[in-house]
Amino acid sequence: MLILAHGVGERSDLPIPLFYAYAGAFAALVVSFLALGLLWADSRFSGDRAGRAVRVRLPARPARVAALLAALYTAGWLLLGPAEGNAGPYLVYVLFWVGLVPASLLFGPVWRTVSPFRLLPDRPRRPLPARLGYWPAAAGLLAFTWTELVAPEPAAPPTLLAFCAVYAAAQVAGTLTYGHAWLERGDPFEVYSTLIGHLSPLGRREDGTRVLRGPFDGLDAVRPAPGLVATVCVLLGGTGYDGFSGAPVWVNALQTSPLGRAGLGTAGLLAAVAGVALLYAACLGVAGLVGGTRGLAPRFAHSLVPIALGYLVAHYFSLLVFEGQRAVILALGLDRLGVEVNRDVVGPGTIATVQVVAIVAGHVAGVVAAHDRSVRLLPPDRAVAGQIPLFVLMLCYTLGGLTLLFTA
Repeated sequence: MLILAHGVGERSDLPIPLFYAYAGAFAALVVSFLALGLLWADSRFSGDRAGRAVRVRLPARPARVAALLAALYTAGWLLLGPAEGNAGPYLVYVLFWVGLVPASLLFGPVWRTVSPFRLLPDRPRRPLPARLGYWPAAAGLLAFTWTELVAPEPAAPPTLLAFCAVYAAAQVAGTLTYGHAWLERGDPFEVYSTLIGHLSPLGRREDGTRVLRGPFDGLDAVRPAPGLVATVCVLLGGTGYDGFSGAPVWVNALQTSPLGRAGLGTAGLLAAVAGVALLYAACLGVAGLVGGTRGLAPRFAHSLVPIALGYLVAHYFSLLVFEGQRAVILALGLDRLGVEVNRDVVGPGTIATVQVVAIVAGHVAGVVAAHDRSVRLLPPDRAVAGQIPLFVLMLCYTLGGLTLLFTA
């Protein structure tokens, strides 16, 4: 069975002492929190109003046709490809899932631009219910995460074909019923790409205008909606479970559990997502009590996006670097010419540095985004005190993420 490993070997062997990683992360968060509290008294981000309009004409239809052909090519590999050396799983898990991260960070919501489902006519039969929000995307991301990390044979073609069939059917049905509005909230990969794309310098306003703007202005443009917190918590909890799933104690539990590997894995994944969500809800609840303001949880969901991005980069950087090569080699048949993966393209030190910096930088960015939102929403005399629970939240997420990197 093909196994797609994440990270570089054993996490405990990363060439950075855990103490220094903890100390650096703690210092970065404390300094940023104190500096913001002393020097940043007013909100500075403009959200959807920010940015300079740019004229960028992208050939959307040809790009969507090309994406459709690529999807059919991948399906062909899964249906007809060999059991060993099948490019399909690499194309799905590496080039598509992981590759969407740097592509969206650089160029904005790329899946919105190239999604083949947007070739369907935008003729809604009824309006999309507002209460539905991001819940379909959260469910879709959870299903994909389960397929990747928990399913008995995640890289087996039948497993991926089953997921892709259900995913495609849901998107076609949703688009035919609610139009393209469904894709903005119901397509898990479009939502995933769009959330990361809010941190891109090339942004898109709600009216479709493309702009050049700062990443924090783009992040501030994320609007609260039902299911948004759940969506980001699935990303955080999924990558957290991914890091923990390689720990010897968990591997041993999976092998001996009476629930079986899939049963205990499902429980572990759900517990990871629930743990992230409960910690967030508890800290935001305390922040609301201290700040004298209710309903803060959905308004601060945007501050979790850079944290999720940091986790994604930390956990999947080496996978993209090494297994991305394998995906291209297999898909183009270069393995028959003797082409092999170059393991020397980056060393363990570089990978470890990228992982630690990604997690710390993501949390510092989360602190900045949360601070700016706090001074906007909370009374001036309570704005700093109300951020203390948010700081505790960021600190817990940071230390947890670093612990998983070094001990899993």
